[in-house]
Amino acid sequence: MLTFTALGPFQAWTDGSPLDLGGQRQRAVLARLLVAGGRAVPVNTLIDELWPGNPPAQALSTIQGYVSRLRRALEPGRAPREEAEVLVSAPPGYALRAGTGQVDAWRFESLVKSDGPPAQVWADMETALGLWRGPALAEFADLSWAVTEASRLEELRLIAVERRADAGLALGRATSLVADLEAHAAEHPLREEAWRLLAVALYRMGRQGDALAALRRARAVWRDELGLDLTAGLKRLEADMLAQRLEEPPPSAPPSAPAEAPAAASGGVLHVLVADDQALVRAGVKAMIASDPGVRLAGEAANGEEAIAGVRATRPDVVLLDIQMPHLDGLAAARRILAGEDPPKVVMMTTFGSDENLYAALRAGVSGFLLKTAPPEQFLAAIRAAAAGDALIDPAMTTRLISAFAGRTDPSSPPALAGLSDARLDVLKLVARGLTNRQIGQTLALPEEEVGAMVKSLLEHLGLFDRAQLVMTAYESGLVTPGEKAHFSSL
Repeated sequence: MLTFTALGPFQAWTDGSPLDLGGQRQRAVLARLLVAGGRAVPVNTLIDELWPGNPPAQALSTIQGYVSRLRRALEPGRAPREEAEVLVSAPPGYALRAGTGQVDAWRFESLVKSDGPPAQVWADMETALGLWRGPALAEFADLSWAVTEASRLEELRLIAVERRADAGLALGRATSLVADLEAHAAEHPLREEAWRLLAVALYRMGRQGDALAALRRARAVWRDELGLDLTAGLKRLEADMLAQRLEEPPPSAPPSAPAEAPAAASGGVLHVLVADDQALVRAGVKAMIASDPGVRLAGEAANGEEAIAGVRATRPDVVLLDIQMPHLDGLAAARRILAGEDPPKVVMMTTFGSDENLYAALRAGVSGFLLKTAPPEQFLAAIRAAAAGDALIDPAMTTRLISAFAGRTDPSSPPALAGLSDARLDVLKLVARGLTNRQIGQTLALPEEEVGAMVKSLLEHLGLFDRAQLVMTAYESGLVTPGEKAHFSSL
């Protein structure tokens, strides 16, 4: 099945395998047609929007060449004179023909606008938010149409976050929502709905003083930023809280974790796929897994292609992946696995491994490394830590790699850390030092849940999807340097 993803790195896929869409401007043609939502885009518009103010003399023939190559990539089996069915001619231009389920951005928008009882809204918003793998259309940020569409999609994402929270409150899940709502209100302090939801969640937990304090914070921010008082709706909410006449939550609906929460968080069994070209290594790892009732073998693979197929077939929680394998090496396989929808955590297994490969794996977002000679208890601990969202990176290895590749630039690296608060920078420094959320909380005197919310907020702010990438960002941005002792503004 042909699918397209724009909520993160822009890509087209056939049955889960990425297609070669060519260079940046050729990819931009397809992205612009996707943004049009199936409507035709005139050729003149494509020219004006791809080369703002300065189109080349041969712009028309260049666009035609792009379209021809994209058609071959999208429909490789189409006969030379057969009509295209995906990227079609629609005078005076072209259009993208695809179903809502084939385009993540289209499916996302449909889900955000869906309606129903709270349980259905919760499920739809969970699915919608799960489609995001990073900032939308970020690689086309120099083109105004892409910036406009990315802003529109981001607004819909915030609405989805708030609709999910509203449904969760109706289902009696205030306790599990507060940390996320705190981060949401801090990140978007001018959104009325963010403060309303946070205040209601706190009130429903019996924290009336904290709920009123949240509204006071909103009032202070709005007065400083806008010169305005609270809206009439928030003033009514404040009055209702003071009079204790706010509607109570349903008593019969206990809090519940999101459907996709890792098995480690819920006490369930973790499913692991093992990929290594050496049967002896696979046998040893399988024996380790069999010794622990909380871990189960999901499958095994002898090369990267088999690993990718195994992930699709078994949907494991964690993949143990040899970094060097025939046919398709572990690094290439990891990139493809992590680029998929709702990917598992990936931990690389290595005998020694080159610094170049280990560095590239960190940038790709793997959750860390294991030496094949590590003891069984370290393998099992690594599986659980990865499933829980921790990065398994030896600080000595990390600092060695960063030292070796210091000064390297990467076009896909996140923007500078400007705009992050001191508290969030402190958390990022400690993540880079290899500390878990619990250890960070102990260091900074913060609840573990609040640290988790701040880590999640950092990932969203920087357009990353894995804790290991936060480690790389901290080093590459200069926030943390090899051998440096950490200093924290809140200590």
